Amino acid sequence: MRKQKPQAFWLFFPAASLLAAIAVPLSVWAVWSGTGWPAGLLGSGHGHELIFGFALALVAGYTLGPQPVSMLYPLLGLWLAARLSWILVPETLLAQLLGPAFALLLAWHVVPRFNAAKKWRNKMVGPLILLICLLALVFWLSTALYSPLAAWLPGPFPLMRSAIAGLLLLMTFMGGRLIAPAVAGTLEKKGIPLEARVQPRIEGLLIFILGCSIFLMAFPAANPITGSLFVIASGLLAIRTFRWKLWLCPERPDLLVLALGYSWLAIGAFVTGLALIQGTQPAAALHLITIGALGTLSASVMLRLAWQRSHRTPPPAGEVFSIAALIAIAAISRFIAGPSPFGAPMLLWLSASCWALAYLWVTVRLLHLAKYSKKRRK
Repeated sequence: MRKQKPQAFWLFFPAASLLAAIAVPLSVWAVWSGTGWPAGLLGSGHGHELIFGFALALVAGYTLGPQPVSMLYPLLGLWLAARLSWILVPETLLAQLLGPAFALLLAWHVVPRFNAAKKWRNKMVGPLILLICLLALVFWLSTALYSPLAAWLPGPFPLMRSAIAGLLLLMTFMGGRLIAPAVAGTLEKKGIPLEARVQPRIEGLLIFILGCSIFLMAFPAANPITGSLFVIASGLLAIRTFRWKLWLCPERPDLLVLALGYSWLAIGAFVTGLALIQGTQPAAALHLITIGALGTLSASVMLRLAWQRSHRTPPPAGEVFSIAALIAIAAISRFIAGPSPFGAPMLLWLSASCWALAYLWVTVRLLHLAKYSKKRRK
C-alpha cells in the first residue's frame, strides 16, 4: 500500500499558532522588562516575525497541500531555524539570511501552483505571494549595515506597511473565495439563491486598488493617495460582505466568524486610510488589520480546515465565537492604546494576553485534532 503524503497544514498551522502565542507577549516583555530580551522582537522585530514568520507559515500550510516528507520537514526546519535565530540573535548574519531563505524557498514551491489559473484575477495570487516573500529579502537588504542597497531602499517600517497591504489583498482574495461558495451552498440547501457570490467586478477593483497600495505604502510622501485608496477599498469590502447575506446562516457559526474577519478588513482599511489622509501615525490602525482581520481569519481557517479533515464537520460555535471574542478584545485594546502604546501598559498587556490565549487555544486544538485524524486514518 502506497504511503500517504502528510498534509502541510498539520505541521505549519500548529507551528504558526504557537509562534503567534509566544511572540506577542514576549515583544511586550522585551520593552517593559528593561532587559531588551529577546532582541529580535524589539522595534520592527515583532512585525517582522508576525508577517514573515507567522503569516508565511499560514501561507505554507494553506497552499502546499500534501507533500513528501523529504520536502516538508526540511522546509519546516528552515522556518523554525529562521524564527529562533531571528528572535534570539537577530544581529547575526545567519539570522538575517535564514528568514529570506525560507521565504524564497516557499515561493519556489508555492507560486508555480497558481500558473494553471486562466482568469487574471486568479493568476495574481502567485505573483502576490511571491511579492510578499520578496519583501522578506528587501527587509533584510534595507536593514543590513553591510548592504550597498540600504541607502536606496525604504526603511523597515514602510516595508512592514507594504507587507501588511499585501496581506490585506491576500486575505481579501482568499477570504472571498472561501466565504462566497460556502454561503451559497448553505443558502441553496434552504432554497435561497445567492446571486452575489464572488462578485468579480468588486474583486477586480479591490485587486487593482490594494495592488497599487502595496507599492505606495512604502513611500510616506504618497500617504494621502494611499489613504484614499484604502478608504475606497473599505467601502468595497463592506458592500461585498453585505451582499453575501450572512445573517441568513445563523446555523453556521464558522461562516459568521469568517464574515467577522472579513469585516475587520473593511474596518482596518477604513481607519488606516483616515490616518494616512490626516497625516497621523497609522500604527494603531494597522493593528486592526494584523490583529483583528489576520487573527480572526487565520484562526477561523485553521480550525475550520482541521475540523473538516478530522471530524467532517465545522468547528463548534463555542470554540470559534470565544476565539473571535478574544481576538476582538486584543484588536480593540491595541488600537485604543494608540500609535505609541508605551503610555498605556495595561491596554498593551491586555491585548497581548488575549491574543496569546486565543492562539494557545488554537494550538492545543490543532494538535488534538491532528492526533485524532491520524488515529482515524489507521
